[in-house]
Amino acid sequence: MKITAIDHIVLTVTDMDRTVEFYCRTLGMQKEVFSNGRVALRFGQQKINLHHAGHEFEPKAKTPQPGSADLCLVTAALLEDAMAEIRACGIPIEEGPVDRAGAGGPMRSFYFRDPDGNLIEIASYRGSI
Repeated sequence: MKITAIDHIVLTVTDMDRTVEFYCRTLGMQKEVFSNGRVALRFGQQKINLHHAGHEFEPKAKTPQPGSADLCLVTAALLEDAMAEIRACGIPIEEGPVDRAGAGGPMRSFYFRDPDGNLIEIASYRGSI
Protein backbone atom coordinates (compact mmCIF):
# COMPACT_ATOMS: atom_id res chain seq x y z
CA MET A 1 0.00 0.00 0.00
CA LYS A 2 1.14 3.54 -0.75
CA ILE A 3 -0.58 6.45 1.02
CA THR A 4 -0.92 9.50 -1.24
CA ALA A 5 -2.80 12.16 0.76
CA ILE A 6 -4.78 13.04 3.87
CA ASP A 7 -8.49 13.23 3.10
CA HIS A 8 -9.72 14.52 6.45
CA ILE A 9 -8.91 14.75 10.12
CA VAL A 10 -11.24 14.99 13.11
CA LEU A 11 -11.25 17.61 15.84
CA THR A 12 -13.21 17.12 19.04
CA VAL A 13 -14.66 20.49 20.06
CA THR A 14 -16.51 21.94 23.04
CA ASP A 15 -18.65 24.43 21.10
CA MET A 16 -19.57 23.50 17.53
CA ASP A 17 -20.92 26.93 16.52
CA ARG A 18 -17.94 28.80 17.96
CA THR A 19 -15.49 26.47 16.21
CA VAL A 20 -17.25 26.76 12.85
CA GLU A 21 -17.40 30.56 13.12
CA PHE A 22 -13.69 30.74 14.05
CA TYR A 23 -12.39 28.59 11.19
CA CYS A 24 -14.71 30.15 8.59
CA ARG A 25 -13.99 33.73 9.67
CA THR A 26 -10.25 33.46 10.24
CA LEU A 27 -9.18 30.85 7.69
CA GLY A 28 -11.86 31.04 5.02
CA MET A 29 -13.02 27.45 5.43
CA GLN A 30 -16.54 26.47 4.41
CA LYS A 31 -19.04 24.77 6.71
CA GLU A 32 -20.38 21.50 5.30
CA VAL A 33 -23.25 19.53 6.82
CA PHE A 34 -23.33 15.88 5.82
CA SER A 35 -24.58 12.44 6.87
CA ASN A 36 -27.34 13.03 9.44
CA GLY A 37 -26.26 16.49 10.53
CA ARG A 38 -22.54 15.95 10.97
CA VAL A 39 -20.42 19.05 10.49
CA ALA A 40 -17.13 19.55 8.66
CA LEU A 41 -14.91 22.42 7.63
CA ARG A 42 -13.94 22.16 3.96
CA PHE A 43 -10.87 23.74 2.35
CA GLY A 44 -9.14 22.76 -0.90
CA GLN A 45 -9.31 18.99 -1.34
CA GLN A 46 -9.47 18.32 2.42
CA LYS A 47 -11.80 18.76 5.34
CA ILE A 48 -11.84 18.75 9.10
CA ASN A 49 -14.72 16.76 10.55
CA LEU A 50 -15.96 18.05 13.90
CA HIS A 51 -17.11 15.92 16.81
CA HIS A 52 -18.85 17.53 19.76
CA ALA A 53 -17.06 16.51 22.98
CA GLY A 54 -19.04 13.81 24.76
CA HIS A 55 -21.10 13.09 21.64
CA GLU A 56 -18.47 11.77 19.26
CA PHE A 57 -19.32 9.59 16.28
CA GLU A 58 -18.15 5.97 16.22
CA PRO A 59 -15.58 4.85 15.59
CA LYS A 60 -13.48 7.51 17.29
CA ALA A 61 -10.05 8.02 18.81
CA LYS A 62 -9.43 6.12 22.03
CA THR A 63 -9.38 9.29 24.14
CA PRO A 64 -10.85 12.20 22.14
CA GLN A 65 -10.23 15.51 23.84
CA PRO A 66 -10.71 19.16 22.84
CA GLY A 67 -7.49 21.12 22.54
CA SER A 68 -5.18 18.17 21.94
CA ALA A 69 -4.33 18.78 18.26
CA ASP A 70 -1.46 20.52 16.49
CA LEU A 71 -2.33 21.35 12.88
CA CYS A 72 -0.15 22.78 10.15
CA LEU A 73 -2.11 24.42 7.34
CA VAL A 74 -0.47 25.75 4.18
CA THR A 75 -1.42 29.10 2.68
CA ALA A 76 -0.74 30.37 -0.82
CA ALA A 77 -0.59 33.90 0.60
CA LEU A 78 2.55 35.66 1.68
CA LEU A 79 3.10 34.89 5.34
CA GLU A 80 3.12 38.57 6.35
CA ASP A 81 -0.35 38.97 4.77
CA ALA A 82 -1.67 35.87 6.54
CA MET A 83 -0.32 37.13 9.87
CA ALA A 84 -2.00 40.51 9.32
CA GLU A 85 -5.34 38.78 8.68
CA ILE A 86 -5.09 36.78 11.91
CA ARG A 87 -4.15 39.88 13.89
CA ALA A 88 -7.08 41.77 12.31
CA CYS A 89 -9.38 39.08 13.72
CA GLY A 90 -8.06 39.89 17.20
CA ILE A 91 -6.25 36.59 17.56
CA PRO A 92 -2.86 36.69 19.28
CA ILE A 93 0.06 35.13 17.44
CA GLU A 94 2.06 32.95 19.82
CA GLU A 95 5.19 32.49 17.73
CA GLY A 96 6.57 33.40 14.37
CA PRO A 97 7.53 33.96 11.80
CA VAL A 98 9.93 31.03 12.10
CA ASP A 99 11.68 28.76 9.62
CA ARG A 100 10.42 25.19 9.58
CA ALA A 101 10.94 22.00 7.58
CA GLY A 102 7.65 21.06 5.95
CA ALA A 103 6.63 18.06 3.90
CA GLY A 104 7.31 20.13 0.76
CA GLY A 105 10.63 21.54 1.93
CA PRO A 106 11.65 24.73 3.75
CA MET A 107 8.79 26.97 4.83
CA ARG A 108 8.01 29.95 7.09
CA SER A 109 5.35 29.56 9.77
CA PHE A 110 3.50 31.28 12.57
CA TYR A 111 1.33 29.89 15.37
CA PHE A 112 -1.92 30.74 17.17
CA ARG A 113 -4.71 28.82 18.93
CA ASP A 114 -8.31 28.00 18.09
CA PRO A 115 -11.15 28.33 20.63
CA ASP A 116 -10.37 24.93 22.21
CA GLY A 117 -6.64 25.63 22.46
CA ASN A 118 -5.55 23.52 19.50
CA LEU A 119 -2.27 24.83 18.13
CA ILE A 120 -2.67 26.10 14.56
CA GLU A 121 0.42 26.59 12.43
CA ILE A 122 0.06 28.53 9.20
CA ALA A 123 2.90 27.90 6.76
CA SER A 124 3.96 29.43 3.48
CA TYR A 125 6.37 27.97 0.98
CA ARG A 126 6.50 31.32 -0.85
CA GLY A 127 8.97 32.87 1.56
CA SER A 128 8.35 36.46 2.71
CA ILE A 129 9.33 38.28 5.86
